[in-house]
Amino acid sequence: MDYIQAHTFHGRKGKIENSFRYAVDYLLLDLQSNERFPRLFSHNHFNFFSIYDVDHGGPPKNGIGLSWVKNILKINDLPGQEKVLLLAQPRILGFVFNPVSFWLCFDQKDNLRVVIAEVSNTFGQRHCYLCHRDDLGPITGSDTINAEKVFHVSPFQPVKGTYYFNFDISIDQISITIEYKREKGGLIATLVGPRQPLTNRSIFFTILHRPFGSRRVLSLIHWQAVRLWLRKATFRSCPESPQNDVSR
Repeated sequence: MDYIQAHTFHGRKGKIENSFRYAVDYLLLDLQSNERFPRLFSHNHFNFFSIYDVDHGGPPKNGIGLSWVKNILKINDLPGQEKVLLLAQPRILGFVFNPVSFWLCFDQKDNLRVVIAEVSNTFGQRHCYLCHRDDLGPITGSDTINAEKVFHVSPFQPVKGTYYFNFDISIDQISITIEYKREKGGLIATLVGPRQPLTNRSIFFTILHRPFGSRRVLSLIHWQAVRLWLRKATFRSCPESPQNDVSR
């Protein structure tokens, strides 16, 4: 069970450029482990930090957690069921908004084989991108995995183009890059941070320094949207979600 005091960077490309970087707190959890939790963290119970199954693995607020992931791997005949880790922002004092979470799926030799990128927008919708190599081999930091964009995230970007995912997961650090490419635009987003044990001390540090947690993240998203609107970036209304919850 790890705590990642990470930084995320977003850089918009095209005629109207924009970029920002801010600190964000993630947890990396093995929900099958019998590891003892710090007193200030709970699974499916209110606490200073918590992770709830209803927040992940399925529709927003109706997720079923790990069992959903195992089913997705099984019906798609994919490896990685031996160990599944959830990389996500925790609920802090009961509130959470995760723009993107990741299910990291490993084989029995601890090779990363599949990643499910769980993307949520501010309109209450969610879609998941199933990421793996074409040959289903281990995913390394030198691999790039692409997926067609089918889900509305930002009202200032169209639902077209391609995502390029890079996952560099080591015992010391998490480094994830998502590059979105489209004609005359796109963006690049990164999530980088060292892995350290989740302790009561690290939880208390986060509560002290960033007590609003993902409320702060949500407000920063809206602030960046206001900045783009003032700069007259093209605004697009939110369409319906894709019929399929998962795409490859």
